[in-house]
Amino acid sequence: MAYPEAARTVFNPRMHLSPAPEDPALDRLVARLRRLPPSCGPVRLVGVDGHAGSGKSTFAGRLADALGGAPVLHLDDIATHEELFAWTDRLLEQVIEPLRDGRSARYAPYDWRERRFGPARGLPSAPVVVVEGVGAGRRALRPHLALLVWMDMAREDAWARGQARDGAEQSAFWGGWVRAERRHFAEDPSRPFADLLIRPGNRGYEVLAGPATTPGSAPHLTQGDDPSAMC
Repeated sequence: MAYPEAARTVFNPRMHLSPAPEDPALDRLVARLRRLPPSCGPVRLVGVDGHAGSGKSTFAGRLADALGGAPVLHLDDIATHEELFAWTDRLLEQVIEPLRDGRSARYAPYDWRERRFGPARGLPSAPVVVVEGVGAGRRALRPHLALLVWMDMAREDAWARGQARDGAEQSAFWGGWVRAERRHFAEDPSRPFADLLIRPGNRGYEVLAGPATTPGSAPHLTQGDDPSAMC
């Protein structure tokens, strides 16, 4: 999920997922994940990154369902209005360290309407835990990930989808968000380190080898990006 979506006062897609159709590519990904060695204590931590509006939360929900109900951490619960990306220490302390120690995590989710943190919420330790959101593949988190996937959509297309989804009432938020996301990925790109690229299709997801697993591949720019905003 992207943080602009979390600031909306209406529809929350992670509470309204329709039953998932059969998706062989997703099934193969699940089998691959289960074969990976743990990366964060006993947990295989999977990062789902991509531009705001690229479909991260929907994909993370589908993946969690295919895994039999794997826990999902949405990074919009960790970020705040004042700290759109300056949340690494909070995530490490509240989530990564407990999981690494074999314990369930407890974190205080941010309430985007009230602009404050809410009551603590648990995140159980499990064989696979999914972390989704813009910045899930940042350099401080990659050492803890078993796999990093990137939702492969051009930033302009993703932002247009997100703004259409959120409506005119969030236009001011989106203006600030776009500037912050550009800065973040220029300083701390995720896509060049992705193990897999995920592209939504008419009949499920297309799963492609990412730059990190393609021998001799140079760091890629997301389609439509310019060299000043590497992703």
